[in-house]
Amino acid sequence: MSLSDEVEVLGLFKEDEFETAMDELDTPQVEGWDLFVDSLGVTIYRLYDEESGLYHYKTYGELETVGPETCAHVYVDLDYRKQWDSYCKILEVKECEGKKLLYWQLNFPFPMWNRDYVFGREFRVLEKDGRKTWIVLAKSMESPSLPVRSGVVRVDRYMQSAVLCTNGKGGTKAFIRYFDNPGGNIPKWFLNWAAKTAVPQFLKIMRKACEGYEDYKQQKQKEGSS
Repeated sequence: MSLSDEVEVLGLFKEDEFETAMDELDTPQVEGWDLFVDSLGVTIYRLYDEESGLYHYKTYGELETVGPETCAHVYVDLDYRKQWDSYCKILEVKECEGKKLLYWQLNFPFPMWNRDYVFGREFRVLEKDGRKTWIVLAKSMESPSLPVRSGVVRVDRYMQSAVLCTNGKGGTKAFIRYFDNPGGNIPKWFLNWAAKTAVPQFLKIMRKACEGYEDYKQQKQKEGSS
């Protein structure tokens, strides 16, 4: 199955939004942003959001062992995500008012409640100067078909951009922009820890997932043919 088959076009984003995201790979737009983390091959900038009191994040890094198309498949493959991401409790496509949206629930550590998201996402492959770039944009949406669940906090402000291209050495050059407002009374130390520590660790886990993706697909094919 192609990536275009896995991600529905919902009309959420304009073409220039994909182009702007693509350009960040080579020309990071970080004026006014603070350098937050620079370690283990990952650089993270953050920008304060006055409305929420939280931060937007931009992450730049490389996955040296896996190409960008494989990384893009791993990024959008929901079934595989549920295997390698231990924080993912529920992740599934829902038919909502004639559109396919995603419902995503994350495990949060006790005593905090789990968080859930309802969002749409779109995918493009753009080519510039002979180089292909894989881009996935996502943002939160409201749907009467997916009301807030008891004991779970709904994240109503969420956006993410993932941009992937070759690093010229058989690996992947990546840019990710991220913001969400998790709601509730989450200590600032936890949010700072998550951004500074959990994000680089998550990228390491994702790299391992990318390296194991071909084996996963082969196993899935065997199960489907048996």
